[in-house]
Amino acid sequence: MPDTRTTRPLDDDNGDGSDSMLPTKRAKTSVSDTSLQTYLSLGLPMDQALAKSYTHFSPLPPCNGDDEDGFVLGVDEAGRGPVLGPMVYATCFCRESYYSELSSLGFADSKQLTEAQRDELFAKLQATKIQAHAGWSIRCISPQDISHCMLRRTKYSLNALAHDATIQLIQDVLERGVPITKVFVDTVGPPESYQRKLQELFPKISIVVAKKADSLYPIVSAASICAKVTRDAHLSHWVFTERWLQDTISKEYGSGYPGDPNTIKWLRSSIDPVFGYPGIIRFSWSTCTKLLDERAVKVGWADDEDAPKGNKSKFFTRSNGVDSRQRSKFFSCNRSIQLASSL
Repeated sequence: MPDTRTTRPLDDDNGDGSDSMLPTKRAKTSVSDTSLQTYLSLGLPMDQALAKSYTHFSPLPPCNGDDEDGFVLGVDEAGRGPVLGPMVYATCFCRESYYSELSSLGFADSKQLTEAQRDELFAKLQATKIQAHAGWSIRCISPQDISHCMLRRTKYSLNALAHDATIQLIQDVLERGVPITKVFVDTVGPPESYQRKLQELFPKISIVVAKKADSLYPIVSAASICAKVTRDAHLSHWVFTERWLQDTISKEYGSGYPGDPNTIKWLRSSIDPVFGYPGIIRFSWSTCTKLLDERAVKVGWADDEDAPKGNKSKFFTRSNGVDSRQRSKFFSCNRSIQLASSL
């Protein structure tokens, strides 16, 4: 059986980055009672800067080709709407014969539970008794990757990103030898067309895509909790890719939703007039772009079509090909910026 615990980087309700449809009330993000060491022991990289997206699997329940007991799998997300932090998609899957017992543990929509309740239920999924019948996985999409996808010339919407994360997670579970027979998904966009899309990709599996699936199906509720706990843990233990900010900038950024006063306060106080925001921000969100327009230095970018032809590296070096200028560490160390000529 393949490795049952992996962390793999990325190789590579409004999909346009606007905030008008985002909720204004969400549970406050605070430091969880679950220690950093607990997450690290599960293989979750909470002590590292989240510059790239990654996939993580829990230990898998034992199964083989002769196992007649199929598995039911649920998919849900956390952090789709915030202007900062990762978006996390998660699955939870268990044997059909164990589904009733798993459902009796009290799984519900993560947004309806307190942080302590979510942590307790997430901890239950790590129990040896439950791991004999169930497992979970997450796809943690970094804010930098979200920005990159949504701001590139060929638009890659948040909906497309969400669909692809779901498809990848289901496919990854199947490739690890888990015999999935039923899948329940909390919808992104119209449930009918999304269900048809997934059914065409996985014709041998019974697929149900529904609104509020996290309130209807306990296996989706369990996935919702895995997603929410992972996102909150990353925010609580956030490691800035801009190393010098780690001890100099506040982490009182609230839930990350534009309707959260703490988030807006943090955005207003943390903007740099030249560099803008650190990598925790999703730059495609209108909340971010409006504040940058209002408070940051105006920058004009020449279109690629108007740029001069030929080798552009000459603009970054001396005429004799040697660049001996001493640059401030502010640019090389503190901001993790590299010379264009060295790339």
